[in-house]
Amino acid sequence: MPHSPIVERDPEFIRQLMPVLEWFYQNYFRVQTQGWEHIPPQGQLMFVGSHNGGLATPDLPMFLVDWFRRFGYNREVYGLAHAKMWQVYPAIAQMAARVGAIPFYARNAMAVLDQGTSVLVYPGGGEDAFRPHRLRDRIYFNQRTGFIRLALWHSLPIVPFISWGAHDTLIVLGDCYEQVKQIHDLGIPWLLGIDPEVFPIYLGLPWGLAVGPLPNIPWPSQIHTRVCPPIVFERTGYEASRDRAYVKACYHQVVDTMQKELDALVQEVERKTDGEG
Repeated sequence: MPHSPIVERDPEFIRQLMPVLEWFYQNYFRVQTQGWEHIPPQGQLMFVGSHNGGLATPDLPMFLVDWFRRFGYNREVYGLAHAKMWQVYPAIAQMAARVGAIPFYARNAMAVLDQGTSVLVYPGGGEDAFRPHRLRDRIYFNQRTGFIRLALWHSLPIVPFISWGAHDTLIVLGDCYEQVKQIHDLGIPWLLGIDPEVFPIYLGLPWGLAVGPLPNIPWPSQIHTRVCPPIVFERTGYEASRDRAYVKACYHQVVDTMQKELDALVQEVERKTDGEG
């Protein structure tokens, strides 16, 4: 990259953007949130989330609204975003970078962590954001353990956070990646010239019924978020990060914890909805 992504974060830009984000927070997504007392007032952390709603992933900016409300604009947290966004949607990527997004290359993650700042990771990537609506109540990281190795290497507690509701902003019917990949293998190029790793079929704005990982406008849907207690691993350091069995065990610890929290959140939301009905 021509320059460090870290210097692109712009607190003044975030300040100017906040009224817009606040409007969506209060009026469009009507966010309900809890658990922020679990975040220590200082120190380096790794936040690990599961996201929904396609490329828009509205639960992510709504999480950041809560972050800026509580910690201001100068407590840094950098989101590790899919590097392909800088290739395909450079204007969107540039705006995201000013809020704190960086391309998820190993050197970028290490540079941020070496500076002692916190990071925000969505290990499931596009397959998580575009998972079918029927899987909306599942934590889906697809066995990706890179975030665990980073956390262990840098002795970071993991703070999981979950959300419910953003899956209704884009109704994903299924994934036809394997079928489209077969067409590509016959010599037909990928849409937008990249291998997207997921090729969803979905109902959403502005396309109606559409296929492919295209930008979308979220439907309004109430979003519920929860910050969970930090997970502190017994062993940390470089050697722990290279122990495959231990990394796998830590991965399942995080996923199982998040799944239990999501199950509880869904039950709470459904009970509240039934009571209001």
